[in-house]
Amino acid sequence: MPEQLRPSRAQTVTEAEVEALVHGICFKTGPPSKLGVELEWLVHDLHDPVRPVHPSRLTTANEGLRALPLRSALTFEPGGQVELSSRPASSLTSCIQEMTEDLSAVRASLLSMGLTIAGHGHDPWRPPRRLLTQARYQAMECYLDRWGSAGRTMMCRSASVQVCLDAGHEEPGTLGYGRRWQLAHLLGAVLVAAFANSPLAQGRPTGWRSTRQAVWASFDPGRTQAPAGDTDPRTAWTAYVLDAPVMCVRALGDDTGPWEVPQEPLSLRDWIRSGLPRPPSLDDVAYHISTLFPPVRPRGHMELRMIDAQPGIDGWMVPLAVTAALFDDPAAAEAAYRAVKPLADTAGSQPAPRNPLWRRAAQRALTDPELRTAALACFAAAQDALPRLGASPSVCATVADFTERYVARGRCPADDLLDSVAGKEGRR
Repeated sequence: MPEQLRPSRAQTVTEAEVEALVHGICFKTGPPSKLGVELEWLVHDLHDPVRPVHPSRLTTANEGLRALPLRSALTFEPGGQVELSSRPASSLTSCIQEMTEDLSAVRASLLSMGLTIAGHGHDPWRPPRRLLTQARYQAMECYLDRWGSAGRTMMCRSASVQVCLDAGHEEPGTLGYGRRWQLAHLLGAVLVAAFANSPLAQGRPTGWRSTRQAVWASFDPGRTQAPAGDTDPRTAWTAYVLDAPVMCVRALGDDTGPWEVPQEPLSLRDWIRSGLPRPPSLDDVAYHISTLFPPVRPRGHMELRMIDAQPGIDGWMVPLAVTAALFDDPAAAEAAYRAVKPLADTAGSQPAPRNPLWRRAAQRALTDPELRTAALACFAAAQDALPRLGASPSVCATVADFTERYVARGRCPADDLLDSVAGKEGRR
């Protein structure tokens, strides 16, 4: 970055500096060579997943987890969810291996305390309850309460598999960043449908196979929907960052607060121009970007945020492997693009996730004929590509098993939970 665009983190920044900064760092282009995964998990009692876990138990458990020699970054979400973020990996195999070892350590530590982690996009049993009390989460809750209960649910009762991929080549083409950006927003609906795993709330069906995705689509469109229009992705994202509403103004110096929540809508652009309630700094800009939650978030790389957390010990491997194959193998990427491009005709004019395509994906999943057809083609392309990416036989077998169990039958993991509830209702 040129020296004139290197303000100190506490120094006031101008609108032009923010435009240049965001435009320059959002898509770092080059041959795709790295990938990563961020896994969020719900934590519950080992013997009674419905019973709320007392905050003191979670505090003790978290202290134990912090002492583990993990290679992944460990963080905790406001409702007590555990998140592991892998290091950027040079191969799918190394990414899976490191995360598998870290998850094994996390599970063992929690097991010793009578707790375990579960992969659900939305907590099937318990209502949202915020456990973290830092000022930022108090301010976030205050801001999101303007949209009803959806914000608290997102903060405290949702979990996901987030796949991180390189932006791609600067030049146009199958692996160019423009094509990959477009692919992410169409394929994203297929990923929502194939991996939907959140059909319940407090033990009852919600009417959505991905309740988590329905929640994300129900609040604050200025920070949860994709940038609009067909403009260059860099230009679109830069405008999005500047025009998105500011969630809160950080307390200077520490995280003890109070953090100020603007009473009236205040975009970052307007904050910079007005300098009120105080001039923003580079730290404020960085924090503001971290509070933007579109389905695809560019952070130098592309962060795909639309996939529900998956069941079982190794369920998370499938969306990671399938997504990596469909983006980083040229033949699979071209096949995926051809498979999902017709979906644009039914997406409508609204950006994801508020358009009809994404709503169908969250509600109907692979019972929708168009999404099922696209999913079958994409999973077939991914299975062909995985050996070329060096995926192990066990990973290939796991993807094949998922494809046979769900995609080939027009099902998703949510359908297993719905069948379970229906079976219990039928036995009453």
